Amino acid sequence: MASLLKRTSFSSLGAHHQAAEGLILQSRRQIHVEPGVREKALLAKDPALERFKSYRKSASSIRRVGDYLTIAVVAGCCYEIYVRAVTREEARKALKSK
Repeated sequence: MASLLKRTSFSSLGAHHQAAEGLILQSRRQIHVEPGVREKALLAKDPALERFKSYRKSASSIRRVGDYLTIAVVAGCCYEIYVRAVTREEARKALKSK
């Protein structure tokens, strides 16, 4: 009798959990709905806002300069590490030869 009670209570809990999981998954799914008139008006290009979009070119050029500076700094660090390793190795060879 107790095993029958366990089976029914766990199966109902499992069914409830699966139903709740199904609702969560269903709410996460995006159902495509065509935008309305208001949404289309909000997404349309506004000529009054065109002057504020000029920063894109300057931002991309600043980003490009930053990329070049990053490459230069990394190259300088690699060169410095190489020079120190070579001088250290030369100093070891000089000590061994004496």
